[in-house]
Amino acid sequence: MRDHTSELRLAQVLVETTNTLDDDFDPERYLSRVAGHCVELLDASAAGVVLEGEGVPVIAVGGHPRELALALLGSQQGGGPCVESLGTGLPVPPVPLAAVEPAQRWPEFTALALRHGIGMTYAVPLRQRETLLGVLNVFMPEASRIPHTDRELSLAQAIADAAAVGLHNHRAYTGYRTLATQLQGALSSRVRIEQAKGILAERWHTGVDEAFEALRQYARKERLVIDLVAKEVIKGTLDDSALRGS
Repeated sequence: MRDHTSELRLAQVLVETTNTLDDDFDPERYLSRVAGHCVELLDASAAGVVLEGEGVPVIAVGGHPRELALALLGSQQGGGPCVESLGTGLPVPPVPLAAVEPAQRWPEFTALALRHGIGMTYAVPLRQRETLLGVLNVFMPEASRIPHTDRELSLAQAIADAAAVGLHNHRAYTGYRTLATQLQGALSSRVRIEQAKGILAERWHTGVDEAFEALRQYARKERLVIDLVAKEVIKGTLDDSALRGS
């Protein structure tokens, strides 16, 4: 980063990337935005994020059609920086694609990249502690900037680390919300069953245990969830004779 404006922009990106606690969170849109930030901050031609276990890469593009970035990731089935980083969980340092070694190492990917003006590439993992979540792959227009790539690799890793935190936080947030919803549902169901038991016990002048047994037997006979039977009792839409005869 060369000036205070760039440093401020990086800080804004890192804060935005870790802020994922939204009910309308969309992983594809989020990761496309992360890749887009890499294009902006690293002066890259394109960048892509591939999530571990996901079938479709999520990409963002700067200067090239979206289809090219997708093709660059797709061409790595026979080998490439993204595949290597996913396999090892480690960064793949910047590689000048015009050299002999990349053509032997990743022939299909290297040929496609060079045809479209990509001269250098590198990849960094998205990792939350010991869990590998995915990989960020950056595509550069030329290899002449290699003296500066240690700094650029560190910037890419910082963005990837922030994205890993953001993904982890959202998954935890979603899990807590799901658990809270399940607990609230169980509590509401229990309240309805208790209410139905009370209604029947009062109506029949009997104990709540007998009323509950009637609810349970009817639900079993009709193959219904007991909470649904309780709702019908509370609404007054279930015939007493059907209940008592169960």
